[in-house]
Amino acid sequence: MQNEPALIDPPPFRAIADLVREHARNRPTQRALVQGERSVTWAQVDAMADRVAASLQRDGVKPRESIAICSSNSLEYVAVFLGALRAGVAAAPLAIQSSPAQLAGMLADSGARHFFVGSGVPDFESAARRIYLDASARPSFEQWLAPAGSRPVPVTVQPDWPFNIIYSSGTTGTPKGIVQPHGMRWQHVVRASNYGYGPDSVTLIATSLCSNTTLVCFIPTIARGGCVVLAPPKFDAATYLALAEEVRATHTMLVPVQYQRIMALPEFDGYDLESFHMKFCTSAPFHADLKADILQRWPGGLVEFYGMTEGGGSCILEAHNFPDKLHTVGKPADGHDMRVIDEDERELPVGEIGEVVGRSASMMVGYHNQPDKTREAEWYDAQGDRFIRTGDVGRFDEDGFLTLMDRRKDMVISGGFNIYPSDLEAVLRKHEGVADAAVVGVPSKEWGETPVAFVVPREGALAAEELRAWVNERVGKTQRLADVRYVDELPRSEIGKVLKRELRERYRS
Repeated sequence: MQNEPALIDPPPFRAIADLVREHARNRPTQRALVQGERSVTWAQVDAMADRVAASLQRDGVKPRESIAICSSNSLEYVAVFLGALRAGVAAAPLAIQSSPAQLAGMLADSGARHFFVGSGVPDFESAARRIYLDASARPSFEQWLAPAGSRPVPVTVQPDWPFNIIYSSGTTGTPKGIVQPHGMRWQHVVRASNYGYGPDSVTLIATSLCSNTTLVCFIPTIARGGCVVLAPPKFDAATYLALAEEVRATHTMLVPVQYQRIMALPEFDGYDLESFHMKFCTSAPFHADLKADILQRWPGGLVEFYGMTEGGGSCILEAHNFPDKLHTVGKPADGHDMRVIDEDERELPVGEIGEVVGRSASMMVGYHNQPDKTREAEWYDAQGDRFIRTGDVGRFDEDGFLTLMDRRKDMVISGGFNIYPSDLEAVLRKHEGVADAAVVGVPSKEWGETPVAFVVPREGALAAEELRAWVNERVGKTQRLADVRYVDELPRSEIGKVLKRELRERYRS
C-alpha cells in the first residue's frame, strides 16, 4: 500500500545544530527552552551547545562516536544533546527507570566514553566518564564545561552519520540499540511541516527525552525555532493542563494513557485550551472512543503517528479530518511504502491480515552491534527493496487505511485458532466496571495457549468470575477467557506501553 509522494521536491538536508545557530542569529532574545521558573533564549542555547561541543572535542571525542545521557528532562539535558550533535557526536539517551544491569549493558553497547547523569541514576561499574547534570554532585556539568565563549572546531555533519542511538524499551527482552541517522531525523522535520511548527509555536513536552515518542515532537520544534516547555518529570493530569493553559501551548505529544487520565478529569472542561493548534499521539494503542472524546472536547487537531523507532513505514491518522476512521492508525505517509505479508513472507492483498512491513527514506541503519538482529528485522520484496518488519498484525482497507490487530508476538494461538488480544480488550472496556484491561496468552495443556485478562476495576465492579462470564457471552467460542485477574494498575513502560511480558510472567508465577 504505497502512498503517492508529495509533488513538491523535499527541501535539501539541514543539520539540526546548524538550524539552532540560525535561530540564535535571527532571534537571539526569543525564548527557546522553559523549565519551571528557568528559561533560556536561542542565543543562550547556541552558546551552550558550542561549549558542550568544544568540551567533547577537548576530551578527544570524535565525530560519529557517541555519548550517553540518563536523566529526567532538563535544560542541561537539552544542552548536552544539542552540543553533541554540533560536534557530530551521536547521543544515546537511556531510560532512567532502567536497572543497573540494563544501564551498564546499554552504556557498553553504545561505546560512549562520556556518561551524563541526573539525580537518581544508580552507580555501577563502567569505563565511561561520569559527568553529573546535578550541580550538587562532582564532577558537575559546569565543572566539566569549557569556559563561556568557547567555540568548537566546525564540523560538517553528513546525512548518514548517526544522530542518536535509541534503545528499545526492553518489553520483549534485552534492549536493542537503534541507530538513527541525521537524514532520518531531517525527514521527520520535513514530514512535520504540515503541522504548523514555527517561531510562534509553544510545544509542551510531558514525556521523556530518552524516548523516540518525545523526539518526534521535540526535534521539529527545535528545527523550526519554536519554544519547548518541559513539564515536571512526574506526570500529573491537572498539573499538565494548568501548565498548558499558562504557557498557551500550541503543540504537544502525549501517549494514550496520558490522554486517558487527562480526559477523565472532572474539571477538564474548565481549562482554557484554545491555544492548541495540534496534538499528537504515538507509541501504544489509541482507542477510537478516546480519540472521539478528545476531538469533541479539546480544541485543535489530533494526529496519530503509527510507526517504529526503527523507521521504515509510518502511517498518519489526521483524526480531525477523518472522524469515520478513528478505529484505524491512518494511511501511509507521503513516500512511504507499506505492505502486509504472511507467515511465509509472501505479500498479501488488500483486506488480508498479516504482518505489516514498511519502507521509506526514514529507516534505521540497523541495531547497534547486532547484525543478526538487524537481518531479522528486514524483509525484501521481489525487486530487492529493503523493508522493516513491524512485528504488528494488521490489514489495509479499500481506502488505504491500516487497522491494527495486535503485536505478532502477543497473538494467542489457541487450539490452532488465532486470537487477537485487542479484540478481547475492546469487549472488556465496554463494561462500565472496567477502567483498563490487558489480555495475554498463557500456556495451556489442552489448547497450547489460552487467553487471560488483567483488569483494573472501577468502584462497584463485578466479581472477576462474573466479568469473565460477561465477556465470554459476547465473544466467539475460541476466544473465551480462561481467567480474569484484578490488579491495581497495569505495568507500563516509561512511554505507556503495557508490559505484557511482565503480565505473562506474573501469571505463571
